[in-house]
Amino acid sequence: MNTVLLLILSNCFMTFAWYGHLKYGHAWPLWKAIIVSWAIALFEYCLAVPANRFGYREFSGFQLKIIQEVITIAVFIGFATTFLKEKLAWNYLVAFVFLAVAAFFAFAFKATGPAA
Repeated sequence: MNTVLLLILSNCFMTFAWYGHLKYGHAWPLWKAIIVSWAIALFEYCLAVPANRFGYREFSGFQLKIIQEVITIAVFIGFATTFLKEKLAWNYLVAFVFLAVAAFFAFAFKATGPAA
């Protein structure tokens, strides 16, 4: 569970790093948006690297990536609707459901162990 919590927190930072400047940074020169984004992303890396290292004890690399993608979409939906004030359309929800189905298949069946 620590892995999932760390991934959620890291995604919050990364979402702001990648998309936060879209609301307030239009007047910024591109170099400033990049520097600010990298500064925010540093915190994301400080959370994501341990999350994946700890998580690899319990999950496969494939499972970690799928967890990451589902969390990324969930965090972005919250960010886009609250911070960017974008409308959540039905087709975005359908896409999220398909990702959830993919996550189900990744965890529902026993996969072979990692390669030696």
